[in-house]
Amino acid sequence: MQSMTGFGRGTHNTGGWTASVEAASVNRKQAEIVANLPRQLQGLEGRVRQATLSHISRGRVQISIKLERLEGDVSDQIRINPALARSFESAFSDLSMIISRPLLPTPADFLRQPGIMEIGEAETVDPEEAWEVISPALEQALANLNAMRSAEGEHLKEDFLARLGQLMAFTQIIADHAPSRPVRQRELLMKRLSDLGIPPELDDERLVREIALFADRCDISEEITRLHSHFAKFHGYIDTPEAAGRSLDFLCQELFREFNTIGSKANDALVAQTVVEAKTELEKLREQIQNIE
Repeated sequence: MQSMTGFGRGTHNTGGWTASVEAASVNRKQAEIVANLPRQLQGLEGRVRQATLSHISRGRVQISIKLERLEGDVSDQIRINPALARSFESAFSDLSMIISRPLLPTPADFLRQPGIMEIGEAETVDPEEAWEVISPALEQALANLNAMRSAEGEHLKEDFLARLGQLMAFTQIIADHAPSRPVRQRELLMKRLSDLGIPPELDDERLVREIALFADRCDISEEITRLHSHFAKFHGYIDTPEAAGRSLDFLCQELFREFNTIGSKANDALVAQTVVEAKTELEKLREQIQNIE
């Protein structure tokens, strides 16, 4: 079981290049990959997405990639575009003529203009060569990301088991108490008849039929059976190595439906109160499940 939140970092050196990759993930219903690559390597985004999707099935994963030369001084990492610089200065000359007064660009103006001076991309790198150094770093980052997601998933699993145990305890309370409700209904009917001065007769067909109808209306044996079935499936999904977030979320909906049905049939204060407590615990469980892949 894995959480959908985590972080991983990877680095790799080869061919005079070093690649640094960071992978961070947060919750999402579907898989969403956001790749931040150097401009000259944007063509590798498809490979980055494909490699990432082989490791995750749900969540928003942001991949940040940096590629740098292992050697070289600062001057080697600065590139100037002379044509763009001359065009930029010429634009100021044209603007001076338009407003009829001298207007000269400052050094800060040149630095702010994108493309005139570029830092960190001093030379063009072949995408295939770049991928050879980026791919191992990406795999390492994704492995570390999944290790963190798995560790958090284990903590969430412990919480799930504790809450599931509480839900099973609530179900047992309801199941143990349910058979006594027709008996109490019979006693209540007989007391009402006595209060009205009508001697109750145990073999009265109308009384027997009324009690039988009540017992049928408040029968929750099917709901209890389905709850136990859902609990067993829940344990199975928790223990599976596959992504089970969607399945667990669906089971929570089914559990809520069964408890809701029991509550509507309850006609009993203890059962009704237990159902409320179970639904509250179930809502907490479902909130935690939103973090599971």
